[in-house]
Amino acid sequence: MLSRIWQVFHSTVAAFFGVQTDDNRKKDFQTGSPLPYIAMGIVLAVVLVASLMFLVGQVLS
Repeated sequence: MLSRIWQVFHSTVAAFFGVQTDDNRKKDFQTGSPLPYIAMGIVLAVVLVASLMFLVGQVLS
């Protein structure tokens, strides 16, 4: 279970930065459901926006 979460996290972060390899992308599409990748993408996007808001708030104060 933990290795599956790590694999989804790794693939999502790689896709965020545009460095996903073709082999990993093909493996991701063979897993069946895209829902774990969508959920992880939403979580990482929220974390990114929240951390940027925090960082800007710290710089401006």
